[in-house]
Amino acid sequence: MSRQKTQVIRLTQEFTFEMAHALDNYNGPCRNIHGHSYKLSVTVKGKPIDDAADNNNGMVVDFGVLKKIVDEHIISRYDHALVLNNASYLAGELKNRVKEKIIWTDYQPTCENMLLGFVELVKKSLPVNITLHSVRLKEAPGSFADWYAEDNA
Repeated sequence: MSRQKTQVIRLTQEFTFEMAHALDNYNGPCRNIHGHSYKLSVTVKGKPIDDAADNNNGMVVDFGVLKKIVDEHIISRYDHALVLNNASYLAGELKNRVKEKIIWTDYQPTCENMLLGFVELVKKSLPVNITLHSVRLKEAPGSFADWYAEDNA
């Protein structure tokens, strides 16, 4: 048995995007529409492919595959978007008047809730041979939320 078949490797890819949101009924300045430069880190784990005939021999997953998943399901949708709760006081005004890039959610668009949504989007799109290990969403320098598979098994 080769060393590759017994070793689990974690791969992380980082992404950056700009997004605005407002926290409805929040008792602070974040109740107003405001934006962040988000940093998203996605970590997967698996065993490297041990097949000389496979184009991805020695890889857990091609970084390009992971990038495509995250770009398609998260970055292209959320980058330069405004994210608001459907129940927000802003909903009535904006839904019929503004045709910009607004994402309406059924939850308060906090860093924590956004992170949970991103986890589900990534998990359902991964190749079968790898699993999601962790996801970090950094909302501002020094402020972030983490999700770990081991905490949620």
